[in-house]
Amino acid sequence: MKKILKLTFILFLICAVTAGILGGINELTYRRIEEQNRLKTVKAYSAVLPADDYEEIDFAAAGIPASIDKVTIDKISKAANGSGYVVESTFSGAQGNITMAVGVGSDLRCTGISIIKHSETSGLGANAASTAEVGVNFRAQFVGEGAGIALKKAGGNIDALSGATITSTAVTNAVAVSIKAVSMLG
Repeated sequence: MKKILKLTFILFLICAVTAGILGGINELTYRRIEEQNRLKTVKAYSAVLPADDYEEIDFAAAGIPASIDKVTIDKISKAANGSGYVVESTFSGAQGNITMAVGVGSDLRCTGISIIKHSETSGLGANAASTAEVGVNFRAQFVGEGAGIALKKAGGNIDALSGATITSTAVTNAVAVSIKAVSMLG
């Protein structure tokens, strides 16, 4: 019995020390991580709809649901220059959630997309966010598309990423939802 208590106490100490170290590291780094995430989001907004400033819209008060067609709308921001809106949304991809910013011009056409965060498979779905030619070309297809946006296999103009149909479908659906949400603002 003494041996079991001794082993339990040793295991408890190891866990407590490990938890303390991890907590300390988290305390030292979380502000820097938050700042990097904020800068990444600012860069994404600027890439999809350039403006000096963005004003967050209370989309719930405008009657827009927080979730449309399996896409959660996190934030809608109006460009200060009146050129349109940026819709930040989270949706499920092939391997996990994807957070994306979609620029929607005042003409209700996509002005650009930027994937802020994802956990897609490297070399497949991750290509949607890639700075390589395949990713840049995939994202460029969305510019100028309106409410009827769809993949080519569904009668639209968007070519799916090779081997990443789920990701391509999810991104296309999120762009369509973003356009729909902005159109609901009136």
